[in-house]
Amino acid sequence: MRPKPAPINTSDGPPEPLPRTFSIGGHVLNAPKPVPGLYLVATPIGNLGDITLRALETLAGVDIIACEDTRMTRRLTERYGITALLKPYHEHNAALARPKILQKLAQGTSIALVSDAGTPLISDPGFKLVREVCAAGYKVIALPGPSSVLAALCVSALPTDRFFFEGFLPSKQNARRTRLSELSRIDATLVMFESGNRVQDTLADLADIMAGRDAAICREMTKLHEDIRRAPIAELAAAADTLETRGEFVLVIGPPQARTQLMTEDRLDELLRTSLATGSVKDAVAHAVELSGRPRREIYARALELAKETDRETDKGTGSLGGGGDDGET
Repeated sequence: MRPKPAPINTSDGPPEPLPRTFSIGGHVLNAPKPVPGLYLVATPIGNLGDITLRALETLAGVDIIACEDTRMTRRLTERYGITALLKPYHEHNAALARPKILQKLAQGTSIALVSDAGTPLISDPGFKLVREVCAAGYKVIALPGPSSVLAALCVSALPTDRFFFEGFLPSKQNARRTRLSELSRIDATLVMFESGNRVQDTLADLADIMAGRDAAICREMTKLHEDIRRAPIAELAAAADTLETRGEFVLVIGPPQARTQLMTEDRLDELLRTSLATGSVKDAVAHAVELSGRPRREIYARALELAKETDRETDKGTGSLGGGGDDGET
């Protein structure tokens, strides 16, 4: 049986003593009171069963849980019978809340910081708080756990030895394309967040700027409707209109291939000429994009130029051998 939630203390004084217990599978367990300090607690990104035992002990044992949205965190605390006091800490009240948290720490209070989902500070509020808590000399303890960044990276089937986390891209297309051009020069797997209402536009920009790379679209990680698609970025962009855009997205883009860094303009021209000699412009461009990693638009323009040069040379050759009119032998 779950303990009844204690009344919320709205005063600025010390919090009222709370039952330090939590519940798993109907069993009520005691939680030791943590030493004073700020605890950075990773919480589930979707499936509430992904919480760690250490996180449950800490959340049940601290005096205060500072959270982005008390309604979101209350879903977790009620699931496990945790009655710690919930206080909001988000980007809109952070400047006012930080001094109060520091004051509580000075009084010997233990405080947990959580985000709505995942690991605190990763594209969520908390950096300035941690910096000020450390500067004031109080303990900061991290409790590792769920992270949509690492979960998406692991299931993407893309290289994991070196990766760069971008967070959210700019919402305006010009700024987004500029940033993607900068990111394209990073020799590592890229991980970025995107909203459902912009994911199709972002995929189109990625296909243009980072053509030839493999990628993964990870939607609603660990949730009931989790969906993961893996393919070359051009294929993912072409099928973007079939995406369910509701939910949260993590995009994982593979690193540029090693040969991409070595391909010169002369080598690209040689590759295109060889392909154009036996196939169409479309096929030549697709082959060059795959091998060079250069933007499709750039390669397509160059392929057209080379195709025109080839046609002109062919016309000249035909004129010198022709003989004129319809009088030649059949």
